[in-house]
Amino acid sequence: MELWAERGLDVSNRTVLRWVRAFGPQLSAEARKHRRPLGSTWYVDEMFFYRGQDKWYLYRAIDTSGQVGDILLRDHRDTASAEAFFELALGRSGQLPSVIVTDHHQPYIKAIQRTVPSAAHIRSGLHRLTGETTKPIERSHVPIRDRLRSSRALKTLRTGQRFLEGFRVSACLAWRTRIVAAAVLVLGMRLNRDLRTQDG
Repeated sequence: MELWAERGLDVSNRTVLRWVRAFGPQLSAEARKHRRPLGSTWYVDEMFFYRGQDKWYLYRAIDTSGQVGDILLRDHRDTASAEAFFELALGRSGQLPSVIVTDHHQPYIKAIQRTVPSAAHIRSGLHRLTGETTKPIERSHVPIRDRLRSSRALKTLRTGQRFLEGFRVSACLAWRTRIVAAAVLVLGMRLNRDLRTQDG
C-alpha cells in the first residue's frame, strides 16, 4: 500500500490481499524456476497457529543457506500430512535431499521412509549443544509468525495456502531481488499475452 501511495495511487488492504491470493501462487511457481538449487541438507518442521478454535499446521523446509524449499498448510499434524508435504516439496524442487533434519515428531519417520528412503534422517532438537539442531528452521518461522499475528485470520486452507505462498515470495524480496524481479517479469509477460489472446 505504501509503495502505491508513493506513486499517488490509493489502494486498499483488501485489494492487495486479492492480488496476493490471485497472483501469489503463480509468482511463487515462477520464482521457483529462477532460484538456485536447494542444498542437499533440508531442515523440516511444522509450526501451528489457531484459526478460531481450530489448530492449523504449516509444514516448511529450508536448506542450510536458509532458502525455503516449500510450504504446505494442513489441518492435521499426522503421517499423511507429512507425506503430502514431502511429495509436494520433492515434486516442485525436482531434487532429493541426502540429509533431512527434523525434531522428534513421530510421523516424520514413516513419511521420510516412504517418500525419501535414500535420505539420512536426523532427529534432533532445538537446544542440542552439539551436532545437528533444528535451530535454523525454528528461526525461519519467526517472519511468518509475525505476519500471521498482524493479519486477520485465514479463512480456508486453500486461501491460506495461496496467501502463504505469496508471502513466501515477498519475504524473498529483501535478499533475492533478482529472482523475484525475473519471476515478476515473466509472469507479467504471460498475463499480458493471455489478455491479448482473450481480446483478440
